[in-house]
Amino acid sequence: MGGREVEKQAEKARKLTRFIKDEALTQGFDLCRITGPDSIPEAAGHLSTFLREGRHGSMDWMAETEERRGTPRALWPDVKSIVLLAMNYGPDMDPRYLQAKTDKAHISVYARNRDYHDVIKGRLKEMATRFAARSGADVKVFVDTAPVMEKPLAAAAGLGWQGKHTNLVSRDFGSWLFLGSIFTTATLDVDPAEEDHCGRCRACLDACPTDAFPAPYQIDARRCISYLTIEHKGAIDPALRPLFGNRIYGCDDCLAACPWNKFAKAASDMRLAARPDLKEPDIAHLLTLDDTAFRTLFSGSPVKRIGRERFIRNVLIAAGNSSQQALIEPVAARLDDVSPTVRAMAVWALSRLDALSRFRHARNAETDETVLHEWDRAGE
Repeated sequence: MGGREVEKQAEKARKLTRFIKDEALTQGFDLCRITGPDSIPEAAGHLSTFLREGRHGSMDWMAETEERRGTPRALWPDVKSIVLLAMNYGPDMDPRYLQAKTDKAHISVYARNRDYHDVIKGRLKEMATRFAARSGADVKVFVDTAPVMEKPLAAAAGLGWQGKHTNLVSRDFGSWLFLGSIFTTATLDVDPAEEDHCGRCRACLDACPTDAFPAPYQIDARRCISYLTIEHKGAIDPALRPLFGNRIYGCDDCLAACPWNKFAKAASDMRLAARPDLKEPDIAHLLTLDDTAFRTLFSGSPVKRIGRERFIRNVLIAAGNSSQQALIEPVAARLDDVSPTVRAMAVWALSRLDALSRFRHARNAETDETVLHEWDRAGE
């Protein structure tokens, strides 16, 4: 290829790069950077170690997609450039204030409104369609659910760096960013990677209620409240339950503790800002939800995906941690629940509220071994 042709191709890459970055701003993304498919050579090794040590818990899909997840070329051999995009979902105040309100339930900031997959994916698709029409290149769009290691790629593209809590940190938005990506066969100008600016700080590690970080930059999902309240099915380790506090869906502590949040901004997209009814929901009310009411309340929210059983299990743990005597009757009503998982957590919660002896009659009608085990653990 001659010098003129090289310059022609370089100019084309510059124009396409400007085009897609302008499109990102038009679509409401806060950051857009570009990297290449070979920019994260260490990611596959880190993933292999994580899986080999069982730190993924019951998330078998991570092991099943390990090869494709380990490197972008394994997912799509023809990819030449990867566009990383970020959207700010920052809260209007530190969400940890809610932990002192033990009659209220704490839902993670990202889940207090519309499912971010729906918000972001539609915009990515529109961007990708316009880019494909302009460039003639092939494109693929990914938002979290695909086997793409978006956080290492985002760091390589310069959106931020992976902090000691393993999440992306931005100098402009702190730890509050949703990520998405567009893979393309077009050649684009790549951005420099961001340096790690964590220094000696370990605020995020020290903030974790369950000590889920074996070391800086490492996480054990099996001890993470986000994993346990969302991905994990069935009973939760009794030793960890008291550490949950009133967190019923996810946990923001390591994110909220990051000092870089001093530069964070509240989400500008109202679909990502907290719904008033999900900002400080009453535990007592949540305990009354049947399946229909649960689905109605969380319509459009990612909370809906875990189903009522896991959700009420989590709410009962919060009730048991509350020391609120007013919650005894709402908890006791769940002793007759159709779900053994829910009934078992109702037993645990009542024992924590020093009220289980008042409901011994419920044990006489119980036949499920997991529920009976909770009665035995409580000494009733």
